[in-house]
Amino acid sequence: MMTWSINLFVLAVGFLVVGLYKPQLLLFWMDKPKRMSIVLLSGFLFMVGATLFGEANREKQKWLKEQYQQATEVRSDTVPTVLPKMLEVKTDTEKVVDQKIESRAQ
Repeated sequence: MMTWSINLFVLAVGFLVVGLYKPQLLLFWMDKPKRMSIVLLSGFLFMVGATLFGEANREKQKWLKEQYQQATEVRSDTVPTVLPKMLEVKTDTEKVVDQKIESRAQ
């Protein structure tokens, strides 16, 4: 639907440009076509395209939200595991800073 809305935007702009230049090309069945009808029709196409784009964007956001909820959902059929705590390894500079803090505290 997103592609359709973008195509409709392109069609509306093309219709407007060609219609303002030569309205007889697009409204060939009329004797004396007015540019106002071209503007109204292209405005209508633009609004329909904008509505389609908004709906497609809303559906995409809804789909992404559902995917996120499914990914973070806790399953009842899984067995919880206990991970071992990693040993903390301090660098030499961290040891010196810790010693200074301890000496100031005393």
